[in-house]
Amino acid sequence: MKTDNEKYNESVQPNTFFLENLKSKLPDFFSKDGKFDLDKFKSQLQEHNIDELKDGYQLNFIGKDYARRQAGEMPSTVIVPDEIQNNGEGKNSKNLFFTGDNLEVLRHLQTNYAGKVDVIYIDPPYNTGQNDFVYPDRFEYSDEKLKEMFGMDDEQVERLKSIQGKSSHSAWLTFMYPRLSLAKNLLDNFGCIMVSIDENEDINLNELLNEIFGERNFIGQVIRKTRSSANDVINGFNNQHEFLYIYAKNASVFKMTGDLKKFDNYKNPDNDPNGEWTTSDPSAKSGSISTSFEIINPYTGKKDLPPKGRYWSFSKETMNEWIDSGKFVFKKSHKDNERGFFVKRYVKELKSENKKVNSLFGIDNIYMNQYGTKYLRDEIFDNMDMFSSPKPVRFIKKIISYATIKKNSLILDFFAGSSTTADAVMQLNAEDGGRRKFIMVQLPEKTYTVNSDGKEVPTGGGKDAYKAGFKSIDELSRERIKRSATKIREDNNLSEDFDGSFKHYRVVEPTRQTLEEIEDFDINNTDLFNDMVSSFSSDALNVLGNASGEQTIRTTWLAKDGYSFDADVKKVDFAGYEASLVEGSRLYLINDGWTSKNTEDLLNKLGTHQLTVQTIVLFGYSFNIAELRELEIGLKQLDVNINLLKRY
Repeated sequence: MKTDNEKYNESVQPNTFFLENLKSKLPDFFSKDGKFDLDKFKSQLQEHNIDELKDGYQLNFIGKDYARRQAGEMPSTVIVPDEIQNNGEGKNSKNLFFTGDNLEVLRHLQTNYAGKVDVIYIDPPYNTGQNDFVYPDRFEYSDEKLKEMFGMDDEQVERLKSIQGKSSHSAWLTFMYPRLSLAKNLLDNFGCIMVSIDENEDINLNELLNEIFGERNFIGQVIRKTRSSANDVINGFNNQHEFLYIYAKNASVFKMTGDLKKFDNYKNPDNDPNGEWTTSDPSAKSGSISTSFEIINPYTGKKDLPPKGRYWSFSKETMNEWIDSGKFVFKKSHKDNERGFFVKRYVKELKSENKKVNSLFGIDNIYMNQYGTKYLRDEIFDNMDMFSSPKPVRFIKKIISYATIKKNSLILDFFAGSSTTADAVMQLNAEDGGRRKFIMVQLPEKTYTVNSDGKEVPTGGGKDAYKAGFKSIDELSRERIKRSATKIREDNNLSEDFDGSFKHYRVVEPTRQTLEEIEDFDINNTDLFNDMVSSFSSDALNVLGNASGEQTIRTTWLAKDGYSFDADVKKVDFAGYEASLVEGSRLYLINDGWTSKNTEDLLNKLGTHQLTVQTIVLFGYSFNIAELRELEIGLKQLDVNINLLKRY
C-alpha cells in the first residue's frame, strides 16, 4: 500500500509548489476541484470591469466597480471614544461596540484587527421589499468623475446612479460587496463567516460569497425553521425557513464541530467494562481477493463471507489484531442467516468522531424567531417589544460554539441589531468559563421621524423603544447587552471577573466647517487655525461621550497604526506641552501650542535617552512651518534614527 505522500507525489507537477503557495495566500481564486481561475484573477487586476456580457460564469451587477472601489478606500470618518462609558463600567472590558456606518468601521479595523477575528456572524437586511433596505450611499462624484474612474459612458453612469435610494438586487449587491470584502481581511486564517438570509437574496448572496471568499471555501448551508404559523400570502406558499451560509477563510485548515451524538440507546450486552458500544458495518464496496476471505465462528463453526459484490473493510491481519484487542467479537450463538460476529466500537471512541453540524435547525422550536422575540420581551425588556424578529440567542450560541474551538475567540457582528450575538457570547462564557470577546457594530437608526410641524413621531417598529426613551437602535442595542449581562451574572452567580460590558466608540463624519478649513489649509502658512483639534471633540461633533479632540484624533490614529483599543497610553510632558506615548515606542503630538522650548526639551530627552521612541506622529494642522522645520532639523542631528510622520 502506498502512503498518502507517495500518492500525492505521483500527481505533482512542475508548478505544484507554486500553486499550493498561491492557494494558501489567495484561496478564493481556486475552484472546488483545485483549479486556478485565471479569468477571475484577471478581472480583479483590471481597472474597469463593467462589461456584463463577457464570456464565462461570473457575478455582474450595476455598481460592481463602484463597490470594488469602496472596498479599497480609506475611512473618511473619525473614531470618537465614549469617555463616560470607557472610563466607567467599560473600563476593563475587552469587548467593543461601535456606533456608526459599518462600512466605515470595517475600514478603520483593517490594520489593527486584520487576521484577528475568529468568527463573523451577520444578519444583514434581507431586502424583502418591505422597507427593510434601501441603498444608502449618495454618489459624491460628478458624472464626469464617474466616467473617468470607471470608464463609463453616459448611459452606464445613469444606470449606476439609478440604484441610489433603491432596493433592487443590484443596489443590495453594491451595498454588501465592499462590506464582505473588508470583513474577509479581518478573519483569522482558521476563521469563518456566517451570514443569515432569506429567499429574497439567497441566490445573490451565494454568488457574492463565492466570488469574495472562493467557491472552495464554502462549508455549508444551514436551513433554520423560523416560524410555525402560516403567513398571509396570495399564492398560498408559506415560507417558514431562512438560511445560514458558512464560508471559511481557508477551508483546508478550518474545523467545525457540532453536538455530541446521543448515546442513550446504546447497549452493553456483553457487560464490557469499557462501557456502552455500537456495531458498524464491516464490509465495503471496494476491495480485492485478499479482503474477501471466509470468517469461521469458533463457537458455531459457521462461515461468514462479505455480502455479494462487497469486500471486508479489513485484512486478516487487522482482524486478528481486533480479536486480540476485543474489538472483533464472535457471537456464541446465532441463526443461519445472521452474521456470526460484530466489530465493536466504544462510545468513548465515537464521542470524538461524531460531532457533526446538522443542516437543519428548528425541528426543536427553540430556534424559531418567536422565541427570540419572547426572550427579549419577557426576560430583558419588561414586556415591551423593542425589536421585530430578533434572532433566538440559542441559535447564535449554537453556531458560535460550532465554529469556535478556542474559548478566547473573537466574534464580530457588524449588523448588530438587537445584539443577540453579544448576548450569546456572554452566555457561552458563563457556561464554560471562556474568555470570548465580541465586537458589535450598529448604525444609529432613529426610532422616530420628524413630521412637517417638527414633531417627533415613532416609526412603525419603534413605538415601544421610543416610548421607553430610546431614540436610536444603537442605544437600545447597548442597553440589551447591559441587561443581558446583569441577568447572566444573577443566573450563574458569577464573580467580577466576568466581562459583561464593552468599550464604546462612535464613528463620525467631521463637520462641514472643519472639512472646509482642512481643504483651505496651506502647509506653508505661518498662521494656524484657531483650535483645530477641538473641532474633533464629541461636543463639536454633536455626539455624546465627553471626548476631547485630542482623544478622538489619537483613537483614530491608534487604529490606523495597528494598536488595539486598550493600548497602553502614557502622558509625557515637554516643557508644558502634553504628548501621548503609546506602548513605549510611538509618540503622538496632537495639540497646538508647540514652541521652540518644547522642541528643545524633546530633543534633550531623546538625546540623553530619558525617552526612547521609534516614531513621532504629529497633527500637521497644529504646527506652523517654522516650528515644524525646527523639529525636523533637530531630529536629524540626533545620533538615533527617528521616523517623523506628519498627518493632515
